[in-house]
Order: sequence, then C-alpha cells, then structure tokens
Amino acid sequence: MIAATKIGPAVREGLQKGVRGTLWMLKILVPCSLLTFLIDAGGLLYHLDFLLAPAMGFLSLPPEAALPLTAGLLAGIYGAVAALAVLDFSMTETILVAVFLLISHNIIQESLVQARSGLNFFKATIVRLLASVATVLCLAPMLPGGEDAGRVVAAVPQSIAPFSAQLQGWVWDTGVLSLQIFLIISAMMVVMELMRAARIIPVLARILRPLLWLMGLHQRVGILWLTAAVFGLTYGAAVIVEEARAGSFEKSDIEPLQLSIGINHALIED
Repeated sequence: MIAATKIGPAVREGLQKGVRGTLWMLKILVPCSLLTFLIDAGGLLYHLDFLLAPAMGFLSLPPEAALPLTAGLLAGIYGAVAALAVLDFSMTETILVAVFLLISHNIIQESLVQARSGLNFFKATIVRLLASVATVLCLAPMLPGGEDAGRVVAAVPQSIAPFSAQLQGWVWDTGVLSLQIFLIISAMMVVMELMRAARIIPVLARILRPLLWLMGLHQRVGILWLTAAVFGLTYGAAVIVEEARAGSFEKSDIEPLQLSIGINHALIED
C-alpha cells in the first residue's frame, strides 16, 4: 500500500516526467512525420520500391511486394496496410509482408528515437532488418505456396485528395497524436512513480525474471521491456530516458534492452 502522503508527490513527479517525455518525443516525431508525409504526398514513396524489388525473390515474395514493404519501412504499419489494400497477394505473401514489417516498420523514425535514448542508430536499424529477414526466411517454408494459398481481394483505390486537404489532415492527426502521446506517457510515468512508492516494481521484476533471463536481459529493465512490448517503442524509449535520468539501471543494461524492444514492441496494437 502507498502512504497517503506519498501519493501527491508521486503523481506530480509522474506528470512532470510526462511533460518532459512528451516534449522530448515530439522534437523527433513531428519533423520525421512531416518528412514522411511530404514524401508520401509527393508520390515519391511509390517510386522507391525499385530499391527493394531485387530482394523480393530472396524473401519468397513477388516484385510488387516492394511497394508495401517500402511504405511500411518508411511510413509504418498503417502505410503498409494502405498499400496492401490495392494489391492482389496470396494469404501467404500477405503474412510474410506483415511479419517482416511487424519487426521493421517505421524504421528511420523509430531508430532515431532509439538513438536519442542510448542505442546507435545504425545498430538499431541493421539488427531489426536482419531480424525481419531471418524470420521471413524461417517462416516461408512453413507456409503453403502456390494458387492454393488463397488470394487477398484488393480494395478499390481511393481518389487522391488535394495537397491542402492532405496537409490539413496531417496537422489534425499530428495534433491528436501529440495529445495521445502526452496522456499515455503521463499515465505511464504516474503509474511508475506510484509503483515505485508502493515498492511494487521489485515484485514485478521477480515475476518477469525467467522471461528476461531467456532474452539475456537484467531484471532491472523488466518494467521498461513490458512498457515497450505493450505500448510501443516510442513510448518505451521515452520511459527509458526518464528512468536513465533517475539512475534506475546501469548503462550496460540499455543496449540489450533496446535491441530486444526494437524487435518486440507494440505487440497488441501492431
């Protein structure tokens, strides 16, 4: 139980950390999001697939899969879903694209977030890409192939809205996202402070110890790993930064944690 005198200070500390974490995150996300929007709105996103097309056969995918992979790598899961909606892939091909992007979606933006929270940008990017390739290569032989794999019906392409309307949509979506980020991070920070005051974190760390041991992680990072696994890499990185400032774990714990959550994060939403 938490003493009544500790609840107020814990909530205030959590909200202060939430504000700092939100501002820290938006400095990275807003410019990256704007750049991605401009690339997408300008049609450049759909001309970058030639960079990935030669590798599609290696991944047991048709050349057309380069488009959703490019969209997912640059714009995230939702960009890939939008691209998949207008293509006619088998269920097996769709699963392979989805698995690849569950690990390596939004690679530039999220690698920048990880770089700002303690992991080398290139290491974060390369590890996630290698993990995606290895997983797809292992999974492809286990899935049915050929015409019997089933087809995914393509949706009717949507008409392209004027640039001004797209820009207004981006501004609105970014504003809503910023509010969501503040609410989620603040809630997580407040919960973390309350758990710290109630001394719950050591108990949860002991519960997670077998899983963390299996992944080669120290029990100190258990709550951070769980935060990223449930809420996502971006939110997890913001919590990592605040916990690092508080001296909650050693610097040597950061890299293994970052590599793990780079591969496994936002498991429910994604």
